[in-house]
Amino acid sequence: MATDAIDWAAIEADPRFQILHRRKTRFLAALMLLSVGYFFLLPVSAAWYPEFFRIRIAGAINVGIVFALSEFAMAWAVAALYLLRANREFDRLTADIQREIMAQRRSRRDA
Repeated sequence: MATDAIDWAAIEADPRFQILHRRKTRFLAALMLLSVGYFFLLPVSAAWYPEFFRIRIAGAINVGIVFALSEFAMAWAVAALYLLRANREFDRLTADIQREIMAQRRSRRDA
């Protein structure tokens, strides 16, 4: 049973895993900065430029309401960007690493 255990230290030391982790961390940090920056843009802008946020677009709908609702669109855009990148790059790298690990486990089990 001990030969069937996953060697997590070996996975962490694998250069492909390190590349995957580095790319994913950089991408997620950029997405986080983008979304947090956009989120805080609303209250900061509303505090500094209240007259801009009072401009009426249609009826009772003003720039402030539209900007606030755009936060939802931004959240969906961030999720879509992550999904696209994960499907194109991260999942492929993960599958490569996983295939090798499974092959090593099978060879140990068969030996």
